[in-house]
Amino acid sequence: MMRLRLVLPLAFVFFFAVPNSIHAQTANLKEIQVDGLQKLTQAQVAALCGLAPGAQVGRKELQDAADVLVRSGLFAKVTYNFSTHNNDLTLTFHLQENPRIPVSYDNFPWYGDSELNDAIRKDLPFYDGTLPEAGAVVDQAANSLKAFLAAHGGNVQVEQVVLVNPLADGNMHQFREEGIAPRIASVEFSDAHLKESLAVQQHLPEILGKPYSRLAIDIFLAEAIRPVYQEDGYLRAKIGPAEVRLSGNPNQKLPEEIPVFVPCEPGAVYHWKGAEWSGNQALSTITLATTLGLKPGDVADGMGIEAGWDRVREEYGERGYLEAKLTPAATYDDQTHTVSYAVAITEGQAFKFNQMTITGMSLAGERLIRDAWPMKPGDVFNKKVFEQFLNRLEIHRATVFKELPIHYDTVGHWLQDDAAKGTVDVLLDFK
Repeated sequence: MMRLRLVLPLAFVFFFAVPNSIHAQTANLKEIQVDGLQKLTQAQVAALCGLAPGAQVGRKELQDAADVLVRSGLFAKVTYNFSTHNNDLTLTFHLQENPRIPVSYDNFPWYGDSELNDAIRKDLPFYDGTLPEAGAVVDQAANSLKAFLAAHGGNVQVEQVVLVNPLADGNMHQFREEGIAPRIASVEFSDAHLKESLAVQQHLPEILGKPYSRLAIDIFLAEAIRPVYQEDGYLRAKIGPAEVRLSGNPNQKLPEEIPVFVPCEPGAVYHWKGAEWSGNQALSTITLATTLGLKPGDVADGMGIEAGWDRVREEYGERGYLEAKLTPAATYDDQTHTVSYAVAITEGQAFKFNQMTITGMSLAGERLIRDAWPMKPGDVFNKKVFEQFLNRLEIHRATVFKELPIHYDTVGHWLQDDAAKGTVDVLLDFK
């Protein structure tokens, strides 16, 4: 699991020219206005900054209020200006909100998400299940959860970390209790299809007996269980979220083993209808369909479909198209239970081999590598041939080095392309 070290997003606070009257005395704050909002409301910003109409404010109070908004982490940019009339002051904040990322509660088996959300929302009324990547509001959310657990008899620390989301794009906040380690005693599925699946039974030891973690369970369901449905054509199966069905007093010590229940709705079995291709020039639609390898009426094996897209990419790679991209868009017909795809292809350009750079190898070894390398400068760069050559260097070294004694642990390898020339260089580093 990858953890990210965070740097608080840079926020800018600009202060407009302040009349001498506000330097020398305070004024009555008549109104707070805000522009640039997307998710937050004007009232929420006013509450966050700590000012309220009727307060006596001077230069320090205005600056402190803006600083509070910056430290919150909710804003990428904070500026303000104000106007005065007699002794009344109207303050206007100009804000740009930071993006937020979803929150996940990893190991709070006694409590549902709604309870934990409410605990945070008690102190942060704007909370909607997402938070900025850093800032005071993130720390406040952790403190709110800790207070909630303490009120229910818990005496634990709450850890917060930003992780790369393994199941979606972007990052996520993970909150978890430190110092508890109940283990997963069993995993029960509502669908008999999974209960009877030999593949599922073979995968269960990967998670049984492991520390309870919602993230670990979600990854297990996505990587081990969903493919079982996909292979049988249940392309729109709903799996989870997993539930912990505990009974007893939540204020008492957790049991050492926790049963997990996974509700599942397999839905219908879909069959393959076909694919329509666009953007292809180097490969004909016949070649693409043959490479994909699916026939109308076949059960739509989701894993087989993904493998088919990979084969198409490999076909392009063999012809020098190293940057070819496929964008498949599925259309489901729930009347006939068929699926078809519109596949947009961006081929890019075809690259030719230019030269090879080798480091970390003796001169004798380098000569043998160059002798064994199958492409000449100017040849269309065949990515499959390149990968096969790497396999020889890593696993079948004798086919390259023959009787020469060679010692290395790893082969670093990179492709350096020159789009202007349409060429690619191969870099090999032996360690």
